[in-house]
Amino acid sequence: MPSPERAGQRAGQPTIADVAARAGVSLATVSRVMNGKRSVDESLAVRVRAAAEELNYSASPLARSLVLGKTNTVAVVVPDLGNPTFHGVLRGLSHGAGEQGYHVLIADSAESVTDERILAVETRRRCDGIVLVSPRMAEDDLQALLAELDPVVLVSRDAGASTTTPVVTADYEAGLRGLLDLLFDDGHRSMVFLSGNPQSASNVRRLAALDGFLRDRADVAIETLPCGVNFADGYDAADAVLATAATAVVAFNDLVAMGLLSALSERGVTVPQQLSVVGFDDIPFARYTTPPLTTAAVPVTELGEQAWRRMWRLLNREPAGEPLVFRPAIERRGTSAPPSPR
Repeated sequence: MPSPERAGQRAGQPTIADVAARAGVSLATVSRVMNGKRSVDESLAVRVRAAAEELNYSASPLARSLVLGKTNTVAVVVPDLGNPTFHGVLRGLSHGAGEQGYHVLIADSAESVTDERILAVETRRRCDGIVLVSPRMAEDDLQALLAELDPVVLVSRDAGASTTTPVVTADYEAGLRGLLDLLFDDGHRSMVFLSGNPQSASNVRRLAALDGFLRDRADVAIETLPCGVNFADGYDAADAVLATAATAVVAFNDLVAMGLLSALSERGVTVPQQLSVVGFDDIPFARYTTPPLTTAAVPVTELGEQAWRRMWRLLNREPAGEPLVFRPAIERRGTSAPPSPR
């Protein structure tokens, strides 16, 4: 049976035995030097490194993972790779991990909470840690899962009862409140909220923002319509929106807002002259809609970068730090304006 150091070695490539022979040391000494162990006399270590350089030898990643007991890989589980919001998180995470010599394994649960749990457990077995983007999972299920996945970093929701899981998220309640304030200041008093998945933690935060806003505004009416999280959901909601007396629509996210804009255009409804529409997230396409979309900007790339920093600390058995919460910035663009008589 081949030794771990020979695992993954291709025919014709220099092997650990070649390095040992060139340096005049044992296989074990080469293994310790190549894997960064400090229990080797420095003169021997110099000989081993020189021999490896002369032979153009490097230990295979598989061999290193077998010897060191780690894979230099972390996994990230996201609910929908079709949503550009999660692309930004992945970009920031992958960049940070790459700088530390780590690879990122990506799993997409396709908006299935059941599949999300299975994917998280299975991918955790193949890596050193996991970053979980889990806005839909029920709180009790999440708490049970977090203990099983350790080390784990949670993105885009709080950790609830867990006091040890690092969290990187956005203040979705404050972001939606900012959009409502913008529309109110423009003069809108009748609005519609196109809600997301009822199980979504970020949707719960948005609903809390609605409740708080209405408590302070007796002259405002906001009708909540069940919708969803993607382009098609927003497109399909157009007739229900137009059946209300609303002068403004707050969409769960930018994809929903864009779907609605498309359907309104087909029906000859002009935005924002007849109806203001605002989104949430500020995905890259938001500024290129016609007209450009007013939205709440979440720094998703920085979410990913900060998630990696906390994962790196966990992997090195260091304190991960306090929960990090970003406040979305309101980006006023062309889809919102004061209401006109309907």
